Amino acid sequence: MSYFITKIVKNFIIALIITLILVVATVVSVVCLTTKTVPVSNTQTESASTSAKAMCVMEGSSQRVLYQKNAQAKLPMASTTKIMTAITAIENCSNLDERFVISPKAVGIPGTSIYLRKDETLTMRELLYGLMLVSGNDASVAIGEQISGSAKNFVELMNKTAKKIGANSSHFDNTHGLDSQTHYTTAEDLARITSYAMENDTFREIVSTRNTKIVSGEGKTRYLKNKNRLLHSLEGCDGVKTGFTDDAGRCLVSSCERDGMRLVCVVLNCGPMFEESSALLEEGFNNYKLYDLSKFYSFKKALKVEESKEQFVKLGSDSEIYYPLSVRELDKLKFEYVLPNMLTAPVAKSQKVGEISIFLNNDLLFSKNIYTIEDVRSNTYWENLKNATSNW
Repeated sequence: MSYFITKIVKNFIIALIITLILVVATVVSVVCLTTKTVPVSNTQTESASTSAKAMCVMEGSSQRVLYQKNAQAKLPMASTTKIMTAITAIENCSNLDERFVISPKAVGIPGTSIYLRKDETLTMRELLYGLMLVSGNDASVAIGEQISGSAKNFVELMNKTAKKIGANSSHFDNTHGLDSQTHYTTAEDLARITSYAMENDTFREIVSTRNTKIVSGEGKTRYLKNKNRLLHSLEGCDGVKTGFTDDAGRCLVSSCERDGMRLVCVVLNCGPMFEESSALLEEGFNNYKLYDLSKFYSFKKALKVEESKEQFVKLGSDSEIYYPLSVRELDKLKFEYVLPNMLTAPVAKSQKVGEISIFLNNDLLFSKNIYTIEDVRSNTYWENLKNATSNW
């Protein structure tokens, strides 16, 4: 008798466990999470050969770091500071072509200069060209004064803008980049700032200009030649800024776009900065390509619908999710889909019904919604009655 009782108890426990597993699986199948985008962990980035004290190569749209060396080290960055100066000014100036008077405080600033004169008039756009092509320190002070009333107030605005961009390991003391103990950035922060700035049409137009001239209201003409040699020698190069001080050494931030993919390269304290930046960018383009991850989706394009004349509802998801990958990483992509087995009418168009999670090396890259792309009406007695009475 005890044998049969033990057997019955064992069978009951097994049945209970199976039931619990089925219940959990059913609950998981209908879970809908909040849509989110999560950048891949920087543990997946690679180191590349460089003599720079710090280096970072970043894909612009995703801000994925492809190559790095000491990319989080806080270092002086010389005149590459002016990338932050320029994008802050562009975003906070209502009229780039309005002339204003140069104050005495912007005249005679040490270092590189466009030799501003007291009381001459120039536009913000003209000063931005002087800032980014020939690295005018005096132009940076004039810009700050015009935007914020003083260079000091403008620097506060630069720091706020840096935090907005996500450059949380940077601090700016001035508009030009002359050495200061508390004026620093990281290679990764500077790449992130530049990737952000290159999304701005005005900024991109200025930093990609090789030669131009600016004419003050008083008729003084200044001829400007861009110091970035890569604009002439590297295919697809469209910016952005050189820099040098005794503490910072030779610094270069460069941007290059090919086949729809933009790479930003930062080298800090690098003797052969043009040669090494060119080699790093070429390596990036040789090893990485920008892929639309939505092309790899493989989920049911329709769900069965109960209590409706329509048997199915069509499904869709976000398209054109671009991300840089190497060829060997393509095989390491994983897609997980969360979808219910069926829906119950009525179903509204654009209703979220599930989620796609995209992983690379077990790191979550993106989570995207799966949603309906059409309405499906209910076919119950009460719904038909309501539709009929609404037409009376």
